[in-house]
Amino acid sequence: MENRKPTWLRAKLPTSAGYKATREIVDTHNLHTVCKSAQCPNMGECWSRGTATVMILGNVCTRSCSFCAIQTGRPTELDLGEPARVAESIAKMDLKYTVVTSVARDDLKDGGASVWAATIRAIRYRKPDCAIEVLTADFRGQQEYLDIVLDACPDIFNHNMETVKRLQRPIRKTARYERSLWVLKHAKSRGFITKSGIMLGIGEEEAEIQQTLQDMVDVGVDILTIGQYLQPTKKHSPIDRWVTPEEFQKWKQYALEIGFGVCESGPLVRSSYHADEQSDVFDVLARRKEMLARQELANTKSKQVKKELSEV
Repeated sequence: MENRKPTWLRAKLPTSAGYKATREIVDTHNLHTVCKSAQCPNMGECWSRGTATVMILGNVCTRSCSFCAIQTGRPTELDLGEPARVAESIAKMDLKYTVVTSVARDDLKDGGASVWAATIRAIRYRKPDCAIEVLTADFRGQQEYLDIVLDACPDIFNHNMETVKRLQRPIRKTARYERSLWVLKHAKSRGFITKSGIMLGIGEEEAEIQQTLQDMVDVGVDILTIGQYLQPTKKHSPIDRWVTPEEFQKWKQYALEIGFGVCESGPLVRSSYHADEQSDVFDVLARRKEMLARQELANTKSKQVKKELSEV
C-alpha cells in the first residue's frame, strides 16, 4: 500500500478568526480536547466553526488501544473544578450543541461516572439551550456506573464500536465487542438517542463490516459514523488500505437501508464531525424535557416506595 495520503485526506490549514477565538477559550480555561489529543484531522474546520470536542477526566488514558493517539499511563488526581470550567467555556462559545468525551479511567471505582454526571448538569445549568452529546467509555460493563451518566440525561449517548468483532482484541485491548453492544442497548432501553462509529482501513473485511452494522442496528443505534483509520505513529496499528470516498458513500447507503436513522460516512469523518447536523433529525431539546420529566417521576415514585417501606 502507498504510504502517502491520498488527496481526499488532506485537510485545510486553519486560518480563520473563529479558529483563533476557539483556541483562546480552550487555552484560557485549561481544557483538554480530543481534537488535539487524538490528532483529529478536522480540528481546523471545527474550531473555525466555533466548536470543539471537550475531553474530561484529564488527558491520560488508562488503556492503550493500538489505534488511538491519546497519551496512556497513570492519570493524575481528579480535577474537581473541571465540570464548571467546561460549562463556562461552552457558555462563552455560545454553543447550541456540544460533544463531551473522556479518557478511560479504569483507576477510578466508578470509571469517572460521577464527574461525567457533574459535567452534564453543569453544562445544562450554565447553558440550558445547548444540546449535549456524550461519547463515553464502557465503564467495564458496570450498569450502576453507566446509569449514573444516563441519570444526568445527556441528549445523545455515543459509545464507539471502533472496529469489527475479529479485530477488537488487537485494536481495543481492554474493551469487548459484546460489552460495547450491551452499553448501547442499555442506553437505548432507557429511551436515549444512541450513536456509534467504526473505522475502516484497519484490516476489516466487507462481510465483517456488514455484520457489525447489523449488530448495531439490532441494539437500536440511531446514528452511525464511519471514517478512515489514520495511524498516529509507527508504534500503532498499520493502515491496511485507503478507503475511497465512493466506498464510504456505498456504506452510507447500506447503513440507511438496514435501519440507521442517520449515517455520516467519509474519509475524514470522526465521532463528533458535524454532530450538530446529524442530530437535526431529532428534536433533542424537546426530547430532553420528556426525559427529565420521566426521570423526575421515577425519582418521586422511588422516594414514595422507600417511605412506604419505612413505615411498614
